[in-house]
Parts: sequence; structure tokens; C-alpha cells
Amino acid sequence: MNHAFVAALAEASETAESLACRMGIHPKTVARWANPGRVPQTRHRAEVAKILRKDVVDLWPDIVNRREPVWFRPWVDIEREAVALRAFQLAWVPGLLQTEAYARATLAWEALTATEVDELVSARMDRQAILSRERGPLFVAVLDEGIIRRGIAGGRSLMADQLAHLVTCADLPSVQLHIVPSEAIAYPGLNGPFTLAELPDGTRVGHVDSQAQAQIVDQTSEIATLERRWERIRGEALPRGRSLDLLREAAASWT
Repeated sequence: MNHAFVAALAEASETAESLACRMGIHPKTVARWANPGRVPQTRHRAEVAKILRKDVVDLWPDIVNRREPVWFRPWVDIEREAVALRAFQLAWVPGLLQTEAYARATLAWEALTATEVDELVSARMDRQAILSRERGPLFVAVLDEGIIRRGIAGGRSLMADQLAHLVTCADLPSVQLHIVPSEAIAYPGLNGPFTLAELPDGTRVGHVDSQAQAQIVDQTSEIATLERRWERIRGEALPRGRSLDLLREAAASWT
């Protein structure tokens, strides 16, 4: 339990239902905040703290010890709340599906200290817990075949282990994995990676990455654009069974 939050509710003579009513959100959303590891999105924390007459760090002390970069935290909060995630990746295995060794290899050329690398990798591994928790989000990932064919710092065994891990992840009931084959002609995914999240109230939010920065998008027109691109990208991908066959073949090729 998030004991501090539950205690603050009782102290303020509030319930999940009354707090939800005051905030204009669904009571189930508030109820989830009492569960371990569930933290409100950034936009809700300050409002909750004000209503309960507490500081945010008093209600959720773990957020001051978070290891992911500050700029990335709002998206991690969205991941935790999401009921569905759809991710397209052009160059890397999605962070939610990476092995620890692969995650470290993706940071090999960054100007980071060993401690910083450890913190970033730990944060990435922590994020993956959403895929195995009860009532976690449905995660649909579409990968360009180049990801599973291109080597990475760490050698062939690292890639073999990563692809074997992808096959294992694809067996999870909450994960669907698809590959856009190399023979596909130019398609919208070549414009870059993105993720779409669906929240419990039906709201859709996007995360778009680039060389310079990553940003969260929530404008209706932008989400509509990403939705259209997702459908076209998904249409180029192989069915789930054939994608898994391709993954297994690629994994064997790295051994």
C-alpha cells in the first residue's frame, strides 16, 4: 500500500470517491494511487497535495529518489497509468523490452559516468515491471527488422540474448510483438519512433523522440496524425506468428 497517501486521505476525511469528485476524475483512478508503485501523473500530484494539505514528497516520498532523467519522468508516470501502449521503434529495442546488457550498450557512447549509467539502466529495468503486474497495460510493439539484424556494442552473444528475451516477452499475455520486414518499401515509420498511450479515461497521449529531444504530445490533431501513421506502419508489419518466427531465426543467427 501507499500508506502515506492512504493515511492522508483518512486524516483529511476524504475517500477515493470524494477526492475524485473534487478533481473531476474517475474514482478508480484515485483508488489505484493507494497501490504500491502507483503515483499520480505530474498534473495531478500538486492538486492532490493541496486538497490533502500535504507536500507531494510527503505523500509519495519515493519520487525524490527516482533514477530516470527529470525530463523523462512525466512519460514514466503516463506508462504506469496506461491501459494500452503502442510503440514503434526504428533503431532500438523498446526500453520496456530491453535486457540489462542491451540497455547498457545503448548508452556506451554517451558522455556519462559509471554511476549515471547504472542509474539510467536501473530506471529502465524498473519501468518494465508494468508488463508483469496484474492488470498491466497491453503493450503492442512494432520493430523495424534492422533492429534485430544490426549489431551493438557488446558482441554477438549480447544480441542473441536480447532477441531470445524478445521471444520470451512476446509470450506474455500483455505483449504483442510485430516486425516490419526488410523487404518492405519505404513506409511512414522511417520518419522516426513514437509511442501512443491510452489512459483509463480514454485519453490518448503520445511520446515522440528525436536526436535533440523527446516530447509528450496531447493535442488532438497531433494524436490523430500519430494514430494514422501507426495504422499504416502496423499494416506493413508481419503477423504475430511470422514475426516470432523471424525473431527466432535472427536470434539463432547471432549465436
